[in-house]
Amino acid sequence: MENVDQEWTFNRFFTIGKIMLQYAVVFLVIALVAAVLGFTGIAASAVGIAKILFYIFILLFLVSLIVGMTRRK
Repeated sequence: MENVDQEWTFNRFFTIGKIMLQYAVVFLVIALVAAVLGFTGIAASAVGIAKILFYIFILLFLVSLIVGMTRRK
């Protein structure tokens, strides 16, 4: 039963991270399109959101990595 719980936790974090990475890519594409069209206000907003999502994704990755390493011991 414990192995199933660990697998579910890993899948949940993987899914959350995957969704957040997809949002980061979407906002990056929006930022690039806005930059090409010359809308600097929109581009700055999208880049800011992409940066925030990127840092949140990295933070969740590090937390799940640390938790995974401590549970294996």
